[in-house]
Amino acid sequence: MLDINTSQNRTRHLYMEVYEYYKKLILEGKMMPGSKMPSLRKCSQELKLSRTTIETAYLQLAADGYIIAKAQSGYYVTEIASHHHIANVTGKPQKNHYQYDLASSGVDKESFRFDLWSRYMKSALRQNERMLTYGEPQGESDFRETLAAYIQERRNILCSPDDIVVGAGFQSLLQILCPLIREAYPDFKNASFPTPSFVHGSTVFRDFGYDIHYRNKDCDVVYVSPAHMTKWGEIMPVKRRLELLKYAQERHHLVIEDDFENEFVYFQKPTPSLFSLSGGQDVVYIGSFSRLLLPSIRISFMVLPPELLTLYRRKTDCYNQTASKAEQIALCQFIRDGHLAAQTRKLKRLYSAKLKQLRAVVRQVFGSDCRIQNGSAGTSLALTLPCTKDREEIKKQALAKGLHLQILKETATEVTVLLSCSSLPVSDFLPACQMLQEVLDEEITLCHY
Repeated sequence: MLDINTSQNRTRHLYMEVYEYYKKLILEGKMMPGSKMPSLRKCSQELKLSRTTIETAYLQLAADGYIIAKAQSGYYVTEIASHHHIANVTGKPQKNHYQYDLASSGVDKESFRFDLWSRYMKSALRQNERMLTYGEPQGESDFRETLAAYIQERRNILCSPDDIVVGAGFQSLLQILCPLIREAYPDFKNASFPTPSFVHGSTVFRDFGYDIHYRNKDCDVVYVSPAHMTKWGEIMPVKRRLELLKYAQERHHLVIEDDFENEFVYFQKPTPSLFSLSGGQDVVYIGSFSRLLLPSIRISFMVLPPELLTLYRRKTDCYNQTASKAEQIALCQFIRDGHLAAQTRKLKRLYSAKLKQLRAVVRQVFGSDCRIQNGSAGTSLALTLPCTKDREEIKKQALAKGLHLQILKETATEVTVLLSCSSLPVSDFLPACQMLQEVLDEEITLCHY
């Protein structure tokens, strides 16, 4: 039986302990596929935990595919363990499980209230009549109304709810956007992206026949992320934003503004969006909630400029709704009740503090002479150290130790790695950095920059 640590010094929420306990039993085959999970009431009584805690753990297990809910019956174990076994037997590549993940910009496990979100989802699912109908292709009307008010308040973007298109992630929005661009601007041949790492966006444009370039403002379509110009959080200054807009306007280019991580600006005042600076002309604005909520909540949106909006409205009936209707209903009320604003404030405090702590640990481990880059936003920093090992050797040795690294740059004498603080617990900062030092130890000779 699970031994629950109920002390105030526990390192994670109670529901996560329940989640990990049942996950382990399922993957080890101790709970067979098709077997019924203990009822919420029974589990609550046996573990002496609230029913809400148990339900939250079950919802997380269901979200990750370990169990499935059956109406009027309860929860049942899926065949996920057998799939894991088959994959191992057949030699299919497995997702690596790292002891320390310094590369991924995920979500802090303790940052999101699953219990609160589950209540809003349950409320949405109880709207029986509404859930029995197909969703509006453009996105639920009440959700778009709330979005319009939200982005006006947060980003000074003035638009009508009818200017907004909701999708299941930015890639699904680009699948709608590219044909509109092709029709509105038939002479456009190429598109620019900030770096080759924007593979999800560039792939869509490449599939639609566009030549792909990087950091090239002379392209017909310029895709930019001004609130996240570099992986370590540099922000595009207002002067440069105005220059980009003027240049694009003079050449009749289209700018796509991916406002990724605009919420996590710590050390300067928020900078006006390209969309607001342009008055909504020749700029497509894209926003998302994955960093504020959970990556698994796939709700993004775009605000279209007049020319593209006219074309979209002609074709609205040809599209299907891609984002979950239930999640839109839940998020709509979640925003109206002030929880998203509260979540934003909470995450800014959390990630700002974690980033400072990570920087302090890096100084502790690597000394005051290491070179650290971090911008005014984001959840990562770039660390440059002396090293003569090549990229593949570093990654191989790190992987062998259970360390996930992202190498940004290497030269003959030094290497720059990305260190993300978002999903890594603070308690792991020191051992993770010490492990990185071990990987590079044979080569490191600290010098003065």
